[in-house]
Amino acid sequence: MDCDVSRSNDSLVRLDPSAGAKPMRRRDFITLVGGGAAAWPLAARAQQANGVRHIGVLMGLSDSVPELRGFVNSFVQELARLGWIDGRNVQIEQRWTNADVHRATAFARELVAAQLDVILSSTTPATAALKRESSTVPIVFTIVSDPVGMGFVASLAHPGGNITGFTHTDAGLGGKWLGLLKEIVPGIKRAGIIFNPDTAPGGGTFFLASFEVAASRLGVEPIALPVHSDAEIEAAITGLGREQAALAAMDDSFTAVHQTTIISASVRNNVPAIFAGPPAFAREGALVSYGADLTDLFPRAAGYVDRILRGEKPSNLPVQTPTKFYTTINLKTAKALGLAFPDKILALADEVIE
Repeated sequence: MDCDVSRSNDSLVRLDPSAGAKPMRRRDFITLVGGGAAAWPLAARAQQANGVRHIGVLMGLSDSVPELRGFVNSFVQELARLGWIDGRNVQIEQRWTNADVHRATAFARELVAAQLDVILSSTTPATAALKRESSTVPIVFTIVSDPVGMGFVASLAHPGGNITGFTHTDAGLGGKWLGLLKEIVPGIKRAGIIFNPDTAPGGGTFFLASFEVAASRLGVEPIALPVHSDAEIEAAITGLGREQAALAAMDDSFTAVHQTTIISASVRNNVPAIFAGPPAFAREGALVSYGADLTDLFPRAAGYVDRILRGEKPSNLPVQTPTKFYTTINLKTAKALGLAFPDKILALADEVIE
């Protein structure tokens, strides 16, 4: 899912949905000094234009991925459908952290200081950064795995504070990823699960339990692979290749941003790999991707933002869970790895890339 979005090195993007999603920019210079951000340009804008509402967007991912830019574009377009036109009666400020927790902290501080009406966040680290900065600014999250465990909300049904939103997964998916790998490659005896403990839900523990339970049931040795850089990714996957092991890339903003490194290293080392996440991963070359349909999360989040702008409180808006999961398989990658997908998996796949 692509969209026309301009980029800048300061990770600030503005969209104008009323112009058919063509890019519209008003460049603002942001300096990062010692992990902090200069908030004065945004704060000044937030005090302008009586009657104009102000929305922040803090994306814990990279705007270099077309599908991710498309998700935010769909949020802006749905707001427009609901009557909130960027540049007319609402101003929308975007920040992209590129899965960098320090940038998340700096941008969260900047957005909260601007006293915006509501902030959309995406990923656990971005939401956590905003929570640390404010207990009053309304926040609507997306792509968060464990909002209760992270302390974002008191419960899914009754959030109870200034935060609510949309989850996209559950802890049991760790076992599902390994189960799919075992069906695709029945002979595997070892399987790694790669993640960054600084950005993965619960430091990685959220999915590890179900992954390890499934490994015991399937007779597979589980290997936890915490990584923090491309170099560590390369080393971890090279090691799996020597052991003829398979790989699951955990649902983690870091693995999403570093998908190209993980995919290329997996194919190069003959390691069958499943990505937790949207079809884009398989389209980019991963053997298989499995995860929630993210395409409707951001329009649904726009609905919550609309309700908050019209006076409802986040504490009264229940956290919503995903309704559809997608399996996408890449036959080109399977051929490169010398694998053949079982008919059962082919029949269940929502998308087959040939």
